[in-house]
Amino acid sequence: MSYYAHETACIDAGANIGNGTKIWHFCHVMKGAEIGGSCVLGQNVYVGSQARIGNRVKIQNNVSVYDSVIIEDDVFCGPSCVFTNVVNPRSFVERKEQYRPTVVKRGASIGANATLVCGVTVGEYALIGAGAVVTKNVKPYALMVGVPAIQKGWVSRSGAILDQSLICPETGEKYELVNGELRAWGIGHGA
Repeated sequence: MSYYAHETACIDAGANIGNGTKIWHFCHVMKGAEIGGSCVLGQNVYVGSQARIGNRVKIQNNVSVYDSVIIEDDVFCGPSCVFTNVVNPRSFVERKEQYRPTVVKRGASIGANATLVCGVTVGEYALIGAGAVVTKNVKPYALMVGVPAIQKGWVSRSGAILDQSLICPETGEKYELVNGELRAWGIGHGA
C-alpha cells in the first residue's frame, strides 16, 4: 500500500488511491473512486464510486464528495463544505440517471460550510468564501461570497485579494482582464 489509511477508515476494494495520500479517521472511500497522489482526506470524508479527485487535494473534515463530482489538482475543500448531485432530490424517487456533474478546477479553494449546487464549474484558482452558496459557474480567479454567491473581486494564484493594479501583493505576479475574465500576465504574450 503506497498511501496511508487510519485504522478506522473504510477503503472499499477497487478504489484507486495515489501514492502519498493520507486518509484519516472514519473516512469511507467507495469502490471505483479515484483519488490522486499526495492528497489529504480529513476526518469523516466520504468519496463516492464515481467521484474523481486529482493530486495534492486537501479535503477537510466532514465533506462528502458524491458521484459526478470532479476535483482537479491542488484544490482545497474547507471543513463541512457541501457538494450535491441532484437538483430536485426526493427520498422516494430515484434520480441517479439525472446526476449533474460538478467540476472544481485546478487550484480553487472552497471555504468552510460553502455549498456547491450540482452542475456548476468552479474556475481555476477561484476562491469560494465560507458559507457561500454557489448556484452558477464561477470564473477563474473569482472571489465569491454570499447566498447566493456573487463575485466580490479577484484573487491571485496564491489566494491574495487583488486590487485595481492586478498585481499579487504576495508574489508580484501580474494579471490582466481579458473579455471580463482574469488571467495571468504573459499568457498569449509570449512570456
